[in-house]
Amino acid sequence: MNAATQRRSSEDNNVVALDGSAEPQAGAAWYQHAWRAMDSRVGVVPLPVYLLLAALIAGFCKLGKVPTDMSVSIAILAIGGFTCAEFGKRLPLLRHIGAAAVCATFVPSFLVYLHAIPPVLLKNVVEFTKVTNFLYLFIASIIVGSIFSMDRNVLVKGFLKIFAPLAAGTVIAALVGTAVGMALGLGWKHTLFFIVVPIMAGGVGEGAIPLSIGYAAILGLAQGDMFAQVLPPVMLGSLSAILLSGCLNFVGKRYPHLTGEGRLQPGVADDLRVSELPAGPADITNVAGAGLTAIALYMVGLMCFRLFDFPAPVAMLFVAVVLKLLRVVSPQLQQGSHVVYKFFSTAVTYPLLFAIGAAMTPWEKLIAAFTLANLITIVATVATLMATGFVVGRRLGMYPIETAIINACHSGQGGTGDVAILTAANRMQMMPFAQIATRIGGAIVVTLSLFALARLGA
Repeated sequence: MNAATQRRSSEDNNVVALDGSAEPQAGAAWYQHAWRAMDSRVGVVPLPVYLLLAALIAGFCKLGKVPTDMSVSIAILAIGGFTCAEFGKRLPLLRHIGAAAVCATFVPSFLVYLHAIPPVLLKNVVEFTKVTNFLYLFIASIIVGSIFSMDRNVLVKGFLKIFAPLAAGTVIAALVGTAVGMALGLGWKHTLFFIVVPIMAGGVGEGAIPLSIGYAAILGLAQGDMFAQVLPPVMLGSLSAILLSGCLNFVGKRYPHLTGEGRLQPGVADDLRVSELPAGPADITNVAGAGLTAIALYMVGLMCFRLFDFPAPVAMLFVAVVLKLLRVVSPQLQQGSHVVYKFFSTAVTYPLLFAIGAAMTPWEKLIAAFTLANLITIVATVATLMATGFVVGRRLGMYPIETAIINACHSGQGGTGDVAILTAANRMQMMPFAQIATRIGGAIVVTLSLFALARLGA
């Protein structure tokens, strides 16, 4: 073997070593060190790319104008979301109970409150978030991907069974929360209608807003004043659910018999069976087709909302379930849908949470609920809701941690809360069940509470 051949062989050995976890050998080529740097990541972003994007964003802010291109907005959200998430993942103890999701959501909200984010940067984030409304693209992709990736039998049994712990949790949490509020001197009517009910009403758009409109009409007060009262419990209840769900994820690691790691019932896997999948990796055509299928189903949901005033995500969810049950979707498209789900859950979650925190989570509204009596009442309500789901789910033969987390989504801040709660619990594949808890459970709570308040009067 001549010297040139030996050199090539040595370089080839180094390349193989870099493909694993080994360090570059002494005298390795410069590009192998560059590869190692590129394999160091902040979230999903290679470290050199992260530093370049951060420098460019800072430069645009210094110039006083941040481009409004979608590509620039995506870069801003990626840098912000993954930075906050990485910070949360490094917090002692808290990193085990969902600190990444909490930081990605509430740190940007706090920074906006402190005016620490440059106005030109914040303007870009707010406009992109509100104009594109990409939260629903995320939810559509997660729902369609997770439903199409479920076993049919598990899907049917899960949707039928989940209503029992959800209904029991709603009733018991309302009783316990009201009793705690009364014991702390808040009054039963104020506690029930302005603290407990908003927590389980389904978020802001589907919960706090219709509640405030109904309360204003029934009580003869200004809708703005009613909204200011019901919004803080919604946000603080969602924060409580995020933290408690993170704790349950930690408990599941210690006691694995209590959890299916995202599977609702023991004895059967929720993922696609191997025999149903085509061999090899998913074809890019099937992945693209799955993405457009998710968008099409979301548009079906929007049409149902326009025609029947039925929540678009719920309509989309039911259509996806029907298609799955009728075996309309081919195995190839199901495999593509699973890839779409994995992409959005891995790459989009933390940027989305950053956008929600900066554009849709006013810090001053959140801290307005930070009185001791309110805090105790809200935490007691959410904890009871989850504990009831845990107990009832276990008695029905489901994994108790999973049913408790689904019940937690009933106290979340709508779709944004579902994303944060499931991220903290590391169970994004349960989004279909979370949407049932949030949308349908919230709609029922709003309807019954307005009916009860109308009967009781002022």
